Amino acid sequence: MKHTHWVRTGIAAVLVAAAMGGAMPVMAASAGQEVSAADSQLRLSTQDFDLVLDRSSHTLVSLSPRSAAGFDFVPSGRLAERQGDGFYHIGDIDLRLRFAGEDAWRDFSTAHQRRPVAPLAAGGAVLAAADLTPALPGDMPLRIERRWVADKGQLVLRFRISNPTGRAVEIGGLGLAMVFDNILSGRSLEEAHEQASFADPYIGRDAGYIQVTRLNGKGPTLLVLPEKGTPFEAYKPILDERDETGRPKLFHDGTRRGQTFEGFYDWMVASKGFAEKEWAGAEQWNPPTSLQLAPGETREIGVRFALSPAIRDIEQTLAANDRPVAVGIPGYVVPMDMPADLFLKAPQKVKSVSAYPAGSLKVTRSGAVKGWARYKVEGRSWGRARLDITYADNSVQSVHYFVTKPTAEAVADMGRFLTTRQWFDDPNDPFKRGPSILSYDDETGDLVLQDGRVWIAGLSDEGGAGAWLAAIMKQLGAPEEGEVAKFERFVTETLDGHLQANQGPEAFGVRKSLFFHDREALPDFPYDPNIDWSTWASWDKKKSHSFARSFNYVHVAAAQWVLYRLARYHEGLVKAHDWRWYLNRAYETSIAMVRHDPYYSKFGQMEGDVYIDILNDLKREGFNAEARALEAVMRGRAQHWAEDAYPFGSEMPWDSTGQPEVYAWMRYFGHDEKAEQTREVILGYDPTIPHWGYNGNARRYWDFLYGGKIRQIERQLHHYGSSNNAIPLFDAFRRNPEDTYLLRVAYGGLLGSITNIDQKGFGSAAFHANPDLLKFDPYTGDYGTSFFAHAYTTAAYLVKDATFGWLGYGGLVDQSGATVAITPKDSFRNRLFIAPAGLWLTLDAGKFQRAEYDAASGRVRVFLDSATRHAPKAYLNVQTTVAGKPAYRPASYDAEVRGSYVYDLSTRPTVVELTPVAAEAAN
Repeated sequence: MKHTHWVRTGIAAVLVAAAMGGAMPVMAASAGQEVSAADSQLRLSTQDFDLVLDRSSHTLVSLSPRSAAGFDFVPSGRLAERQGDGFYHIGDIDLRLRFAGEDAWRDFSTAHQRRPVAPLAAGGAVLAAADLTPALPGDMPLRIERRWVADKGQLVLRFRISNPTGRAVEIGGLGLAMVFDNILSGRSLEEAHEQASFADPYIGRDAGYIQVTRLNGKGPTLLVLPEKGTPFEAYKPILDERDETGRPKLFHDGTRRGQTFEGFYDWMVASKGFAEKEWAGAEQWNPPTSLQLAPGETREIGVRFALSPAIRDIEQTLAANDRPVAVGIPGYVVPMDMPADLFLKAPQKVKSVSAYPAGSLKVTRSGAVKGWARYKVEGRSWGRARLDITYADNSVQSVHYFVTKPTAEAVADMGRFLTTRQWFDDPNDPFKRGPSILSYDDETGDLVLQDGRVWIAGLSDEGGAGAWLAAIMKQLGAPEEGEVAKFERFVTETLDGHLQANQGPEAFGVRKSLFFHDREALPDFPYDPNIDWSTWASWDKKKSHSFARSFNYVHVAAAQWVLYRLARYHEGLVKAHDWRWYLNRAYETSIAMVRHDPYYSKFGQMEGDVYIDILNDLKREGFNAEARALEAVMRGRAQHWAEDAYPFGSEMPWDSTGQPEVYAWMRYFGHDEKAEQTREVILGYDPTIPHWGYNGNARRYWDFLYGGKIRQIERQLHHYGSSNNAIPLFDAFRRNPEDTYLLRVAYGGLLGSITNIDQKGFGSAAFHANPDLLKFDPYTGDYGTSFFAHAYTTAAYLVKDATFGWLGYGGLVDQSGATVAITPKDSFRNRLFIAPAGLWLTLDAGKFQRAEYDAASGRVRVFLDSATRHAPKAYLNVQTTVAGKPAYRPASYDAEVRGSYVYDLSTRPTVVELTPVAAEAAN
């Protein structure tokens, strides 16, 4: 949820970072080092970078890659307002330590109170060196030296930590500040894409790294790699709390966090001291450790800065730097009926592989391919799991997994939970919210009937519509008669005429919320006195019943479109209205969005891809006037996007919401270059990383404020951005099956959305990434928007990877000679892509049981499940998506309807033979 217009009220300004001052030009650097005493900065250079250090602190002021002139990975343009006490920079170090035998930890940071460091001799490979003792309090027992080094052409930051005392010291917290230019405050959308970057962590211990990608998706990409003895154990946010004088507290930064600034982080080499205190009770990604320094002992740690020429080249760059590389297929979410592949390449041999918790994963070595060791990973117990891979040099790599139920089973659990535990049917409710499917608090086990953010209890906006949206999207591919019947009650008794107007000049407008806080309108209603009703979010009746919020319309249109599909292609499921009524309502809602909210509808909408399906179905059904009207409206929106440098605006200064719809309409109207730009921008904030939480996880960090129970600025794992941003990546892959990177990122987001569903079927808004939580939020929130994209894109993919050979994404693969088969195991089993043929098969009704591809002849044989009560016929769509690939046609079929091949199903599987017939350009 994104509310720029709320900022204008002034009250919400506390949630948004204050705009920063004007940007300074990035300082030019010359080769070697300038040592003018009048200069407050040291200008240095390496093979890859021009860099600038602050002369007083020796922290990093600028880090400019020589291959991208004018770009800076660190916020040098904010230097004027980010100087002095409490402002972190790369080169700062945080420490929590105690003498052996003591219980209490003591905290130190070079960023807290700025004092000049003591320069040490530099020369040769050492670009700059300093003793940090003067920059730390006098009771710091350790001596710390910092060196900036050019090693084999790369920039390296090293710390030498010595214990000069006569007592052993335990370091329970050791954090290296990772400060990159992710500050969006005061920047236009174009400036943000050209100047800013996002950092994503692989919290993988000795094999961990941070990748820093530019918002525009262009190279180079910065990789921060660990030196020996510098494991990436945890990723600690550097928060922004202040003391009573207004100064940043210890371990806190002075830059205000908010919707325009996520905050900076510490690379934690040791974290035991935090796990015992602030993070107590949270299960950490890796075992928290501490460092022991005996009297007179010295330990050296450090990180190096490497450049990858492009995002897709990150793994090759890691391997070139002798780093262990892990590639999970289809990712790191493992449904119990769908084993995953793990490919490992490392300079050291694997000594052992162990799972935590014990028995959570079964790992079997399954050979090698082109220098990669291959392992089969099977999920055995639900929830988070970790593989610890120990190499011959005793270094350890952690790969983080999540084990789910079979996806079809998890989705079925969710459907039951939504239509039972989240079902609300109180005829006396003054807000007329029943019957409906309401938001849920899994912590209390109750429906959310009141919340100061009224939409959460009001069936609208993402945070309130999420529950019923998930319920109807589940029916798209796994309809259940009782659940559809309940949803039709919601449509006929609550949606039509209450949540959505159905007559007069406001017809088809969608209200912002049915619930509201208005003591004049409802003087006798028992509003909860424990809720703060004084904020901007507690809309009165007039504001709640406003139709001026475009983002609400998409949820309603999607629901109406699904019911049209169910009524048109299934028998006996939909009873309240016929298919014409639902398709017409989907059309009217789509048109009403622009009519009732012309301002926000100019932005890309989450779930906005559904408008293309509504348009195409109008055409197929012969609703020509309606199709022309909708296409004209959408053309106007698309033309606006085509003319923008970066057409991804929303209510927010930067967002990952609008890109999927922008991509879809750019493709539809032939703006292919803009669609490709959109694809690359998505890759800039949506990574592939050996960690279930970050793999395919499109960046979101503010929506806990608007849809979660635990409200704070915090990196969200598998919020709705993940699955929604997978939609264009899937489409782009089907157009270019050679680019398997797209499929890997997309499938990470697709399966990530299943982790939100717990063992009983409750679907959470997102997972809290902060190390004091590391758990799913207790509110349903806007999970429905996430599940929309899962339902919209779930499919099985048969791929022949250039490196790894035949692979299945969402299905099990077996091979016999030239014939390769895939057995779909995805949530719906109604979409299938044969990548070498560029063949996209979809079912409007029916299920795929199995498909066989003859790599020699190109022939495809498809097995369809037997008939069911509501799906006695299968409707098969056949499309070639790759230009120049042969078209496919079935050898036989029973009828052809609306472009689909129809098959009368029986009690036995139906076999469909598909043969390539002629070259055909992709649609």
